[in-house]
Amino acid sequence: MTCVDTHQLIGRAKAMIPVLAARAAQQAGDRRIATETIEELREAGFFRILQPRRWGGYECDPGTFAEVQIALAQGDMSTAWVFGVVGVHAFQLALFDDRAAQDVWSEDDSTIVASTYMPTGRATPVEGGFRFSGRWKFSSGTEHCSWVLLGGLVGDPADGDYRTFLLPRSDYRIEDTWHVMGLKATGSQDIVVEDAFVPAYRVHDLRDAYVTGVSPGHAVNTAPLYRIPFVQVFSRVVTNGCIGALQAMLDAFIGYASKRIGTTGSPTARDPDAQRACAEAALAIDEMKLVLHRNFADLKGYAERGEMAPVALRLFYKYQCSMVAERCLDLAGKLFRSTGGHGLYDTMPLGRIYNDLIAARQHISNQSQVIGRNYGAVLLGLENPDIQV
Repeated sequence: MTCVDTHQLIGRAKAMIPVLAARAAQQAGDRRIATETIEELREAGFFRILQPRRWGGYECDPGTFAEVQIALAQGDMSTAWVFGVVGVHAFQLALFDDRAAQDVWSEDDSTIVASTYMPTGRATPVEGGFRFSGRWKFSSGTEHCSWVLLGGLVGDPADGDYRTFLLPRSDYRIEDTWHVMGLKATGSQDIVVEDAFVPAYRVHDLRDAYVTGVSPGHAVNTAPLYRIPFVQVFSRVVTNGCIGALQAMLDAFIGYASKRIGTTGSPTARDPDAQRACAEAALAIDEMKLVLHRNFADLKGYAERGEMAPVALRLFYKYQCSMVAERCLDLAGKLFRSTGGHGLYDTMPLGRIYNDLIAARQHISNQSQVIGRNYGAVLLGLENPDIQV
């Protein structure tokens, strides 16, 4: 399969919506995605969307990845979240020295990789690589993965030398700590590493990705796709699902409210607040998807010309992305308020979806107030303080 089959990929994701919706409550109760679900995502080819062709992938554009994730979220946002944050790692692995990809995919090119990019790891340079230790939170879907990408600082933390370290399952342990109010099924557990050796070729310096635009993997993975700044792709995978979840909430609300008679005897369909909540949600979903695809098209154009998009533009796109979670949560809140007391019952999906959106808003990439300040500072002529754009 190549990128010409994008409609087929998206169609497969849409076909899974009722299946995922039926499993959502059970997976939330289990606090993890079912192995059956992961295998279905794997069999559908979704984890190969951003994977290099030379390793059995499709090298599709991030817009296709986003549409698949949006569709999956219409069934279950937790499933879409895990697919997004696990599936995007094939993109970053393409930026590593190719020996890292060989370690992960040479025996099984369907192997998937987890992550947690918190800079809580500490690395000490030694001959051939680094001694590495630390504890991390929020590794979504990690129990289904054989490798993990971990954020860490080399040497003195004050130097800010931040890199990503790739480790096999034998070098870390998973601790079950995921007891939360939203995105319950993501199984975003803690990772613990105690003095592991990480060879230098399994370390990616993020300055290569965001400053120079040239990473070791570009020597063999030459598609323009991999010249798009990684953070522009990763930031979207923690907001794409929000769009799909808002669509699911809108669909559920319409199905419920179009027939509901309120306690006062008035149909909800005639409630001006309910009417506007529906209209605003539908409008925003369309706008956010249009901006998503426009931004990726622009970034692809720069990549095809062998150029890095201007920092101010990348920061603007990052700000737009961070606002998606906030907009979806606000609009979902309006729909939820219009359900009345019935929206509280577990027999309806509205409360679960709403809590999932609250949880998504908490991700560091969705802190729009911080990213907005950074972009505003650049507009006012100050230096950009965020190199991860």
